This record gives sequence, structure tokens and C-alpha cells, in this order.
Amino acid sequence: MDVTQKIKAVLDQLNTVMVGKSAQVQDGVACLLAGGHLLIEDVPGVGKTTLAHALARTFGLQFSRVQFTADLMPSDLSGVSVYDRGQERFVFHPGPVFAQVLLADEINRASPKTQSALLEAMEEKQVTVEGETRPLPWPFFVIATQNPHDQLGTYALPESQLDRFLMRISLGYPDRAAERELLSGHGRRDMLETLPAMLSVQDLTALQHAVGQVHVAPPLLDYVQDLISATRSGRWFLQGLSPRAGIALMRAARAQALIAGRDYVAPDDVQAILPQCVAHRMVPVSDAGRGAVEQVRAMIDAVPLP
Repeated sequence: MDVTQKIKAVLDQLNTVMVGKSAQVQDGVACLLAGGHLLIEDVPGVGKTTLAHALARTFGLQFSRVQFTADLMPSDLSGVSVYDRGQERFVFHPGPVFAQVLLADEINRASPKTQSALLEAMEEKQVTVEGETRPLPWPFFVIATQNPHDQLGTYALPESQLDRFLMRISLGYPDRAAERELLSGHGRRDMLETLPAMLSVQDLTALQHAVGQVHVAPPLLDYVQDLISATRSGRWFLQGLSPRAGIALMRAARAQALIAGRDYVAPDDVQAILPQCVAHRMVPVSDAGRGAVEQVRAMIDAVPLP
């Protein structure tokens, strides 16, 4: 299969599990093809964990799931060294972070100390335990779910943690037709058990390489720089995008273009991916009267196209 067929097969399979959520499914696929980490934020019970499981299985990656709780310790993620009498030495027992996909369920229920333990893993693809640095498997993705901040027992993710996520998406409630199908059909969790892997690690490597080859024309770069400058103007947000966020945005836009079957990035790709890539990194100005996502969309309308 060529690149377009492989991506279509992945999307088709995911859409059989996540009924009526094709836009969010495409965002999740774009995030992983761009080599980024994905944050799924919504109320309990709308399919956040199901989407995370489905992405891991469909991409053919070995994964582990950790339920984040208030008493979860950093060593519960990274692992510990235990003395082995037979070998007369300490032996390292790797934690669940040593997987190709870490499903961090309800990540904002853990303490800030435990959340910060993920920073090195997400940025450097390694963890330092007891003074020794250990590389993580490749590829390494974190797919995290979180509940809204106003729910009991949640901690707001620090800015440094949010910045490590390439994208944040929200699923929302299903429409009437999709909910009818959910109510009358089999449970989504049952479907997960039989999902085949649509890609190998080699396929994923090839697709990520293809993302990097997607062309970006100078006028498109001008447009992206105009958008980044708008975030820093003080008109829309208290603090603008960092260079790292701008680079991440371009990776996501390239992935979006590849999914659309093009070998170049169009302004539509940037506009489609911008709210998911930047809204979680910024705080609207106090008199905006809008949430971050709505503020990003208003900014898009105000910045002229190239």
C-alpha cells in the first residue's frame, strides 16, 4: 500500500470504534504521525481512554496503561532497583514508562511531583533513575487523558507539562445518530480486543519520514510567522507561542497535509490544526470573554491569508 492507502486504512479502522468522531480521530493520527504527544481532555465516559487504546493498537505499538491517582509516585512510572540475593546486586525493574505508548489515564489526578516525572521522558525520550540515564523504546508516545479542571480531585497541569503535548483535543458528547449506534451496538471495549495492527514500526517510520518531506512554501511560512506574532502581540493572549511551539505547529501541519493526500502544506492545514496545537499553551487576555480555543479561532479570522 502507498502512503495514502495506509493512512486511509488507519482512519477507517479507528472510525469503526470512535463513532461520529472523525475529526478528533484525524487529529490523533496527525499528532502521532508528527511524532508528538496527545492530550485528550473531556468529562468522564465520552471515550477518551477508548480512543487512546484504539490508537495504540491500530499503530501496532506495545503499550502500557497507568491510572494516575493522588498517591502515584514517580518511581511507580519509571521503575525501581531491587536487591537480588542470587546475583548479590541491585537489579533495575523498569516501570510502565518503558513502552512505545504510555496511556496516562486521568493524568491531572496525580500530584505535580509525579506529573513532572514525565517531563524528561516526553522531551528527551529517556528517564534518569538513581543517577543512571536509560533510553526509552522507540517510538515513544504519551497519550494522556484528563478531566476538566473544575472536577474534584484534579490538579492543573503545569505550563511546562502542557508544552510537551503537541496537541490537545476534546471529544464532546456524540450526536444523536452516533449515540443511537453506540446504544444499539456492541461495547467499544469489546471491539478493542479484536483490533488488528494496521501498521508496523517500519511503516510508522516511513510515514513520519514522509511527513518531514512535505513541502512548505515561503508564503506559507510568512503566514505561520504572522500567526505566531499575533499570539505575542498582547491583543489575544497574555503570553505568546514559543519557538518550540511554532516548530511543533509546523510538524502537525505537515502531518495534516499528508493525511489530506498532498505533498505541500496549505493554509487550510494550518488553520485546521492551530486550535488543537496552541490553545492549551496560552491564556486569553482577561477581557476576551472567550475560552482559549475560541480566542484562537477569532485570531485566525483576524490574520490575513497570504
